[in-house]
Amino acid sequence: MVPLPRRLLLASTLVLAVTGHAQFRDDFDRPAIDGWFTMTGDGTAKAALVPGDGFARLQIDATPDQHGVWWALIKRDITASLDLAKLKDPAYELRVEARVRSSHAPRRVNFILNTQRTTDYHEHLREYEIPDTDGWHVISMTTRAFDAGPGDSVFVQLCATDFGPDTYQVDIDYYRADVVRRDEAGPDVGEPLVYHPPVPPVSSFAHHAAVAHDSVIRADFPTVNFNDWHVAEAGGPARVLTVDGSQWIALRWDFAPFRGRRADGGGVLELTTQSLALGGKYIEAMGRDLGEEFGKIHVIEILGGDPAWDQETVTYASLLQGKPYAEVFNTQMIIDLELAPAPGGKAFFTLPRPVMQRLLDGRSKGILIRPLGAISGTIYASENPGGHGPVLHFNTKAE
Repeated sequence: MVPLPRRLLLASTLVLAVTGHAQFRDDFDRPAIDGWFTMTGDGTAKAALVPGDGFARLQIDATPDQHGVWWALIKRDITASLDLAKLKDPAYELRVEARVRSSHAPRRVNFILNTQRTTDYHEHLREYEIPDTDGWHVISMTTRAFDAGPGDSVFVQLCATDFGPDTYQVDIDYYRADVVRRDEAGPDVGEPLVYHPPVPPVSSFAHHAAVAHDSVIRADFPTVNFNDWHVAEAGGPARVLTVDGSQWIALRWDFAPFRGRRADGGGVLELTTQSLALGGKYIEAMGRDLGEEFGKIHVIEILGGDPAWDQETVTYASLLQGKPYAEVFNTQMIIDLELAPAPGGKAFFTLPRPVMQRLLDGRSKGILIRPLGAISGTIYASENPGGHGPVLHFNTKAE
């Protein structure tokens, strides 16, 4: 196994010192994996949990998936291992920890903790970015006001979501769970990210960066530049960007003034609607769980391709520079949400701190926007005479 980085090894040691012997721990070092089962949903992914050499491997086949909203998880009932009477005491919480690695990166995985009475499955859900494919990473999550006690069944999960249309592996070296005193638990290892966090007011950010380059690209016209995309409005022509089934929006900022600075939390992308057409009885055709995913946009990180593309010349072909789609764009979207429905309305999309850091460092080349469902959404471009182009709000701190 790849050795733990010193920082993560120290953090894991501190956790062990606080919690003592784990109340539940699975090191996956037996020939068979017992007690765990897999589940998949919101797409066509298939999953299996198989034993490796001292670890468990979640094997995922999502090659036929076309929508990018699937999930695959491992789950286990750990009720018998926990002191539920202690967990009922508000001074105690449930803490889980795992050591994981991923076949693809950057990718986010998540912990979900629940009982048979849980109705809000996002309350005790935290995402963690796995930044590379060649190392093990310790992640942990400590609940806040976890509602469980004697008579309940407590379930723990580790989940991979929306990785893209390919085959993937998530390896788990161990998984442990403990009832701990909240005031003694210490900080969680890794960086717990709230799923679809609330959007802070833009006034809370110090920096409000207008996009430097924005254009639309089309795979069906790979050598054509569409930066002159426009519509007629009562006051004259408006410069816009349209996202639909064959046309995508590319955004890039000039972060040179922020090189060497650290992202202080996540950022918020602001888009202003010019018009929005959407519809479709998805739930009737696909069921509620999958059907309610549509009518949105995917906000995607541009990881490769031309690092200095210019809106006046960029095309689908020039941006990709001959590379496959999955080498240029992260096939796990950052977030998927709706555009504002009314003309002039604003929609705000949160970007996690690791994504903001890559943008500031120049490791990410910008943002791609694709449709999720049969929508035709038009937002104002940076060149629009009336303004309202894309803006990124964020905070930084010195190294």
